[in-house]
Amino acid sequence: MRFMKKNMKILFLGVLMAVTSCSFTTKEFNDPDKDKVLLDLITYVLEKGHYSPADMDDTFSAGVYDDFINALDPLKRYFIASDIEEFSAYRTLIDDQIKAKDLTFFNLVYDRFMKRMEEGKKRYAAVLEEPFDYSIDEVINVDYENLAYVKNESEMKDRWRQQLKFSTLSNYYDLVEEKEVSAKNQKEAAEKGEEFTPSENAKLTISEIEEKSRTQTRTSLEEYYEFTDDLERKDYFATFLTTIVEEFDPHTNYFAPPDRDRFDLRMSGKLEGIGARLQKKNDYIKVVDVISGGPAWRGEHIEVGDLITKVRQQDEKEAVSVVGMRVDDAVKLIKGPKGSKVTLTIKGVDGTTREETITRDVVEIEETYAKSTVIEKSDKKFGLINLPAFYFDMENYKERNSATDVKQEIVRLKEEGVEGLVLDLRNNGGGSLRTAVDIAGLFIKEGPVVQVSTSNGKEVLEDEDDDILWDGPLVILVNELSASASEILAAAMQDYKRAIIIGSEQSYGKGTVQNLVDLNQWLRKNDMGDMGALKLTTQKFYRVNGGSTQLEGVKSDVVMPDRFSYVDIGERDYDNPLPFDKIDPAKFDVWDGYVDFDEAIAKSKARMAKSEQLSLIEENARWIKKRRDELDVSLNFDEYYAEIEQRKAETKKFDAIDEYDNKMSYRSLPDEVELMRQDTTLREKRKRWHKSLAKDIYVEEAVNVLEDLKITNIKTKKLANIKN
Repeated sequence: MRFMKKNMKILFLGVLMAVTSCSFTTKEFNDPDKDKVLLDLITYVLEKGHYSPADMDDTFSAGVYDDFINALDPLKRYFIASDIEEFSAYRTLIDDQIKAKDLTFFNLVYDRFMKRMEEGKKRYAAVLEEPFDYSIDEVINVDYENLAYVKNESEMKDRWRQQLKFSTLSNYYDLVEEKEVSAKNQKEAAEKGEEFTPSENAKLTISEIEEKSRTQTRTSLEEYYEFTDDLERKDYFATFLTTIVEEFDPHTNYFAPPDRDRFDLRMSGKLEGIGARLQKKNDYIKVVDVISGGPAWRGEHIEVGDLITKVRQQDEKEAVSVVGMRVDDAVKLIKGPKGSKVTLTIKGVDGTTREETITRDVVEIEETYAKSTVIEKSDKKFGLINLPAFYFDMENYKERNSATDVKQEIVRLKEEGVEGLVLDLRNNGGGSLRTAVDIAGLFIKEGPVVQVSTSNGKEVLEDEDDDILWDGPLVILVNELSASASEILAAAMQDYKRAIIIGSEQSYGKGTVQNLVDLNQWLRKNDMGDMGALKLTTQKFYRVNGGSTQLEGVKSDVVMPDRFSYVDIGERDYDNPLPFDKIDPAKFDVWDGYVDFDEAIAKSKARMAKSEQLSLIEENARWIKKRRDELDVSLNFDEYYAEIEQRKAETKKFDAIDEYDNKMSYRSLPDEVELMRQDTTLREKRKRWHKSLAKDIYVEEAVNVLEDLKITNIKTKKLANIKN
């Protein structure tokens, strides 16, 4: 599970991410073997610096064993049963070997894997020499996690045949569909007396289509092996180290030097390419995040959960299949110079396939900043602030941070005379804890916001300013991807009864803090080269009521389903997260500004129970869950084709979800309107944002709740002071 979700972690880097030097006891690392030094060094830092160090026992050893084997061979098409039997002798011994700096298990598995990889090269070439027969009844089970290892060469050949047939079937379907669509368009053109030139693929015979689809699969595997041939032993050892450190918790990670470079790039706030974060999902490349403002976001047709199956450059006629390809290799194909175009073949979460052409660009960090809009409903005005992350400038906090930006947006919205405020934290994966505390202080007079526990004790972070910038009705929107600092802010506002929380049943459930440790600092003399870095869990969050946000997240006051309601996404879906627990609550006073807080929640729940739109969203979520759980896929083309057509037909009823109109209008603030006169890109971004808000039932309900919330007379007669 953790390796399937590994790349998703970029969304949840923790509430505090900084390079740290921990004051550990000095220790010498003098072994001439770099691998042994790394193993010793990482183990030492984990034991001394981790918030809750794992016991390196037989259970720990078994976890490392399973994850390392799975990391190398997730599709179970390299190792055979006799290999696993031989490896299993070390299943409960890895902990002892780590302590002794013994690399016997790693060396055995690595050497065997290299041998099996070479065998795989010959195997796939032989399989793809022969045409696939799509007329026979055959089914493949794609639950690779529970797939048994093959016993002999005959079974291994058949496994490769099945898996490659499955990969090739997608190519085959695309080519057949292109041929059929071309024939239909040609017929329609003839009826109208218009000329029509079919594509080269449309001219292919069925046998030629079958051959071409196999060629596409072969090309993909050739590129995969070309990439793996460049890998060195140290790359596989880095994977082994990763399985060790992630046994402590899902957010403790080892960064080999190349990975550290990529991490630094992500932290810089700029990404070049299509503006989407990707991870490997079995044979497919999965979109796990669409970056606001990026090319993929601007195209409006790529969303989280989509699978990328093919990539075609603007100067190429043929697309390259990325099915079965390593994610790093696929990313190389997808990335490219600013202004160049790439065409992606996308398999959506509903199972349908489409092509999307994207012009590559530099994704600027600007779209991670807070932005606001005025919502107009009848004769009333409300404000909405979207906060994608809790950001700050590491070198100069005052230069720019999410708290000062949110403060400025509130000031501007108050000038527009808004009667209520929506703070949208959906998809906000966290960031700076300090900014979360500062933002909370904009809505409460004073008091604790979060309790932070370390191995040495507890610290309570408070709002020490008794001014309130916004004392009006407040609603906070969350979903399953609201994590870390988002959960701290939402939890504090919920505990104070300062805001009503609307959204998913619970938020992500990440209640831990990570620091980045440069491993090179521990070596007094280093002639071994860069040792990389360790992202280490060092702290744990607790709400002011004493409950942890770990695993439990924040439970919404008003639960509204979304299409990801039944998808395994949260912290609880990892193999070994830190547990939920409680500490003593902090002393705080519940906010007394509302007349009818509980009544407003009850009214909202009653509306949601009657909503046809929410019923349709709930049905769509269940449908997606059902389709994702279907692990048997037919390799008979007619059945495969019929299944896709059925999915297309079934999804039509859900079109109404995207056609919804909440009948409210949205406009930018005067300062932004002036900027948009000069910046057409910004104008287009806001236009698209407002269009999406107009279809958003969650925003509609947030406004309904704001209308229901009444402020006491004491509050309404007095304007809030604006903090300096």
